[in-house]
Amino acid sequence: MPPATVAAVTPPQILATLDRLRHLSQLDVLGTWYRCPASAKAEPVSPDPSRAWPLAPLNDRRHIFWPQGEVPLELHQRFTWPTYLNGYPTQGLTARLALRWWAHRADIFVDGGHVQTGDIFDCWTRILLSDRVVPGESVDVALTLLSPDHDEGALVQAELVFEVAPGEDAVWGPEPGFVADELAVLATYLARFQPGQLAALAVALEGIDWEAVGDRDRFHQSLTALRDALKPFSGWLKQRTLHCLGHAHLDLAWLWPVVDTWAAAEHTFRSVLALQQDFPELTFSHSSPALFDWLEQHRPELFATIQQAVKAGRWAIDAGLWVEPDLNLPGGEAIARHILYGQRYCAEKFGQVSGIAWLPDTFGFSWQLPQLLVQGGVRYFATQKLRWNDTNPFPHHLFTWQGLDGSAITGVTLPPIGTDIDPVAMAQYACDWEASTGHGDALWLPGVGNHGGGPTRDMLMKAQRWANSPFFPTLVFGHAAPLFDTLTQAPGPSPHPPIPPSPPTVYPSPSSPNPLPTWRDELYLELHRGCYTTHGDQKQYNRRCEDTLFQAELFAAIAAIYGLQPYPHDELEAAWKQVLFNQFHDILPGSSIPEVFEQANQDWQEALQEGDRLLQ
Repeated sequence: MPPATVAAVTPPQILATLDRLRHLSQLDVLGTWYRCPASAKAEPVSPDPSRAWPLAPLNDRRHIFWPQGEVPLELHQRFTWPTYLNGYPTQGLTARLALRWWAHRADIFVDGGHVQTGDIFDCWTRILLSDRVVPGESVDVALTLLSPDHDEGALVQAELVFEVAPGEDAVWGPEPGFVADELAVLATYLARFQPGQLAALAVALEGIDWEAVGDRDRFHQSLTALRDALKPFSGWLKQRTLHCLGHAHLDLAWLWPVVDTWAAAEHTFRSVLALQQDFPELTFSHSSPALFDWLEQHRPELFATIQQAVKAGRWAIDAGLWVEPDLNLPGGEAIARHILYGQRYCAEKFGQVSGIAWLPDTFGFSWQLPQLLVQGGVRYFATQKLRWNDTNPFPHHLFTWQGLDGSAITGVTLPPIGTDIDPVAMAQYACDWEASTGHGDALWLPGVGNHGGGPTRDMLMKAQRWANSPFFPTLVFGHAAPLFDTLTQAPGPSPHPPIPPSPPTVYPSPSSPNPLPTWRDELYLELHRGCYTTHGDQKQYNRRCEDTLFQAELFAAIAAIYGLQPYPHDELEAAWKQVLFNQFHDILPGSSIPEVFEQANQDWQEALQEGDRLLQ
C-alpha cells in the first residue's frame, strides 16, 4: 500500500512503529553514490577512491538524474558492513542491494565482476552482496547507466536490505523489516474491513522491547511474543487466497523492432522453463498465438517443450486472439479473424481453445467485441488498461459486459502487470478487489513485462517465504481461467467476518459474492489519445488491406463454387495474418518507434499486393 494510503486509514503510532522496525534492517543508500570514471567498474578499488569523487546530487523527487539521449552515468559505492544498524546487530545476516532505475540500459558490477544487465522495463533487482555479513568487511558496487533516448535517466531506489539467512527463520524468527511488512498487511486488511480492531494491533505493538534491540535473542523474543499475540488474526487472513500466475507482457513491437521481440520471447520462455525446474509450483501464462507460431517455425525444440508444459498444466495459453490488437480501428471481419485464427491455433497445437481474451494493454475496446468473443468460444474478457483512465476511474473489478446485440461476456479487471512479489502492494490490491467483488480470492501477476522477462528467482523465493507467513493470505500458484470459473460460479468467502477479541475458533460461513454489475457501452480508455490520427498512413493501409482481402475472398469463393479456380486458402490466410499482426496495439495506433513502421509498411504492401493479385 502506498504510504499516503496507509496513513489515511491507520493510526500514526502504528505507522511510526512500522517505520522504526524497518529502519533496523533496511538502509536507504540512494544519497551516497559517487559519480566516478568508467574505469571504476573494471576491478575492485582500494583504498576507497570515492572520497575524491563528487556525490551524485538528488533532485526534488530524491532521484539521481542525468540528461536524456543515451548519456552514460557511472556510479560507485563501497559498502562496509556495520556492527549495528540503528542499534540492531547485522552479524550473520544476508545483505541485498535493492535497486530501481529508469534507464535504457543498466549494468551492475560487484567487486569488479559483472552481475546483471537490465533495461527500461527490466528495471528493478535485488543483488546479493553477502550471504553472511561479517562487520568490517567491504563490498564495492559500480553501476553503469545509460539514459533513455526520449527522457532523463533516473536512479529511483537504492536500499540495503538485511535479512535472516535462509533456514534461520526457525531459529531467530524473521528480521524486523519482514515483521513490519507482516504488520502492514494486517493493518491494511483491518483498516478496510475491521477498523475497530486497529486498536488491538496498536496495543500489541507496545510489547516490543525496544531497549533490547542490541541483543538479538531478547529483541527477537519480543517480536515472537508480538506475533503470537496477533495469531488470532491469522485464520481470518488465511481464509483469503492470492492466486499467483507468472506473466511476462511482451509487446510485439513498440520501442524496439519486431526482430528484437523474437529474441526477447525466446529468452523469457527459456528462463521460465528453467525456473520451473527449481520451483515446481510456478505456473505461467502467455498470449499471442502469432508469437508461438514463430517459435514453432524457428525454435521447434523450445516450442515442443512449451507444449509439454501446457500438457502438464504448468503453462497456460490465455490467448483468444491472434495478437493483442488495437480494438478501436479494425473492422468486424478482422476482429473475427483474430479470434478464428487464434482459437484454431490453440486447438490444433495445445489441444483446447482459449477461454480468455487476454488484452491487458489494448487502448480501449469497441462495443461489438462481446458478440464476437462469445461466438468464438471465449468466456472471459480480461484487461487492466482501464486502470489508466485519467478522469473517470473504471468502477468495476468483475462485471458483465453486454454487447450491442445483447451478447454477454464476463469482464475481469486484471491486477497490474510487470509487478514484483510485494506483499503490501498485493494486500492493498486484494482488499480493493474484495471490497468490489465480495470475493476473498484474487489474482496476482508477478513478472517483469513489456519487453518480456517474466518471474525472477528472487520473486519466487519471496513468494515461498510469504506463503509461510501467518500474517498473509494463503498464497498459491495457479491459472486464471479456473479461478475465473470459481469466481463466477460459486460463492466466495465472507468478505469481512467479525473478529472476536479472544482467539477465534469458528469462522463464519461463506456468504454469496456481490452480484455482477452490467456494462452496456464501449470501454473507452481516457488516455493515449491520438490513436485515430497518429501515423495516418497506417490507418489507410489497414483499411485498404481489409477491403481488398474481403473482396478477394468473396470472388475467390464464387470462382471456387463455379469450378473456375481452386480456393486460395493458404494465400488468403497468410495475407490476413500479415494484416492482423500489424493491427497490434502499438503498431496500428501509431505509438511505436520509426523502425517499426518501416517494417510494417513492407508487410502492409505485401498483403495488399497479394490481395489484389488474388482478386484479379
